[in-house]
Amino acid sequence: MLRNAFISVLILMLIACSRQQEAAYQPTFTESPQTTLKVYLVGVHPLHNPKRLLEIYGPILDYANARMPDVHFKLEAASNYEEYDKKLYARYYDLAMPNPYQTVRSFKHGYRVFAKMGDDEEFRGIILVRKDSRIHEVTDLRGKVVAYPAKTALAATMMPQYYLQTHGLDVNSDIENHYVGSQESSILNVLRGHAAAAATWPLPWKNFIVEYPEMANQLEVKWQTAPLPNNSWVARNDVPQTVVDLFKTQLLSLNETAEGKRMLERLPISRFEAATNDNYLPVIKFLETFSNSVREIEW
Repeated sequence: MLRNAFISVLILMLIACSRQQEAAYQPTFTESPQTTLKVYLVGVHPLHNPKRLLEIYGPILDYANARMPDVHFKLEAASNYEEYDKKLYARYYDLAMPNPYQTVRSFKHGYRVFAKMGDDEEFRGIILVRKDSRIHEVTDLRGKVVAYPAKTALAATMMPQYYLQTHGLDVNSDIENHYVGSQESSILNVLRGHAAAAATWPLPWKNFIVEYPEMANQLEVKWQTAPLPNNSWVARNDVPQTVVDLFKTQLLSLNETAEGKRMLERLPISRFEAATNDNYLPVIKFLETFSNSVREIEW
């Protein structure tokens, strides 16, 4: 009798406990997965080494991403001009910031200009020598090495070569042309004595002065070229115009906020501005002249 009573009490306790657990249970529901954002690949030509390029231009894309929640822009840095050119002309990038030479060539591959860097007066070639060198005239470079970033660099290679060609040298026979891969490498080649002169353009030179003032103080800008329109922003022709317009709005508004101005200072430029293919007609004229008088190029 006692054993049966004990079992009965135990069963009642288990039933009560089960009911308590059922009352405490609250069902949970998995949230519907968010729609995958459309990713747009952005390629900036090798103004700097890949690490520095990401440091400078990454925040600009973050700025745009924060204000365009329906899409995502991803920056891809190419290690050199050759790699960048291959990707650009294969239509790999959705949006890109090529140099003006690459800009003109990109038209044949379905890209269109929608904006550009401001400060066109900064888009010129400069030729550096060591202060303790005996280079005074352009002709003093005859028989010596001149360093450049790459054959396809416009401001830092073609424009300086045209300057030398029109100031007393035959670029193809009087000097030894070394293409060293990046703006920083070009500067370091003359600094370390591997070249008598180095070609670059003002923006990387200004950054070098800020980052390495003691080394920069050993060099001087000996000559500079006339300017051309600055680097462009282009969009592939299958990127929706609404996306291009919104991205353009973010670029053009950078100089209107303290945050944006800090980003521009790191480039360093004062602004981005609206542009079209027609802005690059002077570049087409220069490329034709360069190809006829210095060395043949594809454009």
